[in-house]
Amino acid sequence: MSALTLTLKYRPDQRVDMSPLVCGLLQDKDPAEIGAIELQCGKRKIPVNELFTIAGVDTQQIIIKNSFDKLDFIGKELDGGRISVEGDAGAYLGMGMKSGEIKVSGNAGLYAACEMKKGYLEIAGNAGDFLGGALPGNKMGMKGGTILVKGNVGERAGDHMRRGNILIEGNAGDYCGSRMTAGTIAVMGQTGRYLGYAMRRGTLLLWNPPQLQASFNDCGTHTLAFLPILFASFKTLDSRFADASQAFDRVQRYAGDMSEMGRGEVLVKAG
Repeated sequence: MSALTLTLKYRPDQRVDMSPLVCGLLQDKDPAEIGAIELQCGKRKIPVNELFTIAGVDTQQIIIKNSFDKLDFIGKELDGGRISVEGDAGAYLGMGMKSGEIKVSGNAGLYAACEMKKGYLEIAGNAGDFLGGALPGNKMGMKGGTILVKGNVGERAGDHMRRGNILIEGNAGDYCGSRMTAGTIAVMGQTGRYLGYAMRRGTLLLWNPPQLQASFNDCGTHTLAFLPILFASFKTLDSRFADASQAFDRVQRYAGDMSEMGRGEVLVKAG
C-alpha cells in the first residue's frame, strides 16, 4: 500500500494543531473520513481536506509535504508507525511520543520530543529550545528513545531529562542538560553557558571543551570502556555519529553539578 500523503495546499496565517493526524488515530479510516477530520487553526476549525490534498491509504506511514513552521503537535503521542515531514515542523513535534519513528527534512520548533517516552526522532535541520525537555511546571522530560539533530539546537536541551539519548551534530545553546537526572546528551559542536546546570545524574558527552561552572570538579583524564560500546550503538544511524573516525574512549571527566547530587558527568574528548 502507498503511504498516506498529505500535501499542504496553502499556508494558513494561524497555527495548526496536527495532533489528530497520527498513525494510531487514523487506523482503519479511509481518505474521505480522514479528510473530514477537523484541525484547530487559531480560533476556528478547518477540515483536513481543506488544508491538504490527500493521497495514499497506508495510515501507518504518513508523509506530510510542503510542511512549514506553523504546523504544531505533529506526531503527538505517536505509538507506532512512521511520519515523514518534508519541510519544517512547528512546536511540540513528537510530544509524548511512545514508539515509532518521525523524520523531518527541515527545522523543528520549541519543545520537540518533550516528555518523549520511546521511539526515534530525526531532525535534519535545527531544533528550538527545550528539545527533549519537560513541559512548563513538570519535572520529567524525555524518558527514553533517541533524538538525532543534524543541525543546531536552542537553549535547555534535555531539561529535566530522565532517560534516552539526544545526539546533536551541531551546536547546543545555553543550559544544555539543565536539571537532568539520567540519560545521555552528545554534542559534536560547541556548547553555550551554564552547561549541566543543576544536573543530578546523567552524561554529557562533548567533542569540544565547554564553559563549565565552578560547581563541576575536574576528575582527570580516563579511558572509559563503555564508550566504544556506546559508539557502536550509533552505527545504524544516518549520521556523523556512525562515523568510526568520530569515536573516542579517552576523555577529560568532570563531576557535577556539586550544588545538587553531583553524580552527573561531563566527558570531553581528550587531546
